[in-house]
Amino acid sequence: MIQVQVFDEEHEEDLMDDINQFLNAHPSIQLFDIKFATAVASDADGQIFCFSAMIIYRDKSSMTVPY
Repeated sequence: MIQVQVFDEEHEEDLMDDINQFLNAHPSIQLFDIKFATAVASDADGQIFCFSAMIIYRDKSSMTVPY
């Protein structure tokens, strides 16, 4: 089954760390794609940044082997 994992951070380094931790914690996944997006908004306190990514993957450990 194909699955997704979504990450959202205010700093690009935090997003990168989250994704790397996820990939290291799940060595049995087969990675299909990573979708990346950024957004910025302005308020009275300044700019707010949003860095997000969606990982599309399949867990190879849950796949059955055909006979």
